[in-house]
Amino acid sequence: MFRHILIPTDGSPLATKAVKAGIGLAREMGARVTACYAVELPWPAQVYGSGNARGRRVLTQYGRNATAAGKRVLAAAQQLARKAGVPCDAVLAKGVAPHRGIVDTARKLRCDAIVMASHGRGGLAGMALGSVTHKVLATSKVPVLVYR
Repeated sequence: MFRHILIPTDGSPLATKAVKAGIGLAREMGARVTACYAVELPWPAQVYGSGNARGRRVLTQYGRNATAAGKRVLAAAQQLARKAGVPCDAVLAKGVAPHRGIVDTARKLRCDAIVMASHGRGGLAGMALGSVTHKVLATSKVPVLVYR
């Protein structure tokens, strides 16, 4: 049924469970997976107003830290896939909004499904913060399996 599954992860314990579930699904279906870590990069004006030199340094350091964190999370997901015997690529998606990075990556790589966790934030936290999973569900053209 599925041949290529995108598995977004932020490295949290729940996301790691979803990674394992997605890898298990892929193994059962004979599919391959791509692990995805989406980095939200702020606009320069969001850091110190007009994007002055100090703001640029902060953005540069943030980008380095986010990239390093993403590489660690993706390496862990690839290790899980390797242990399960499932082919796994990794993508560090940088963009303005994580859900866009996830949906755009699925489209570009021609994934036919997305398996991801939902932290289940409801109430005011869900309304104020918004849910990456909810936004992926609302904008994805491919099926999304939500792990809770």
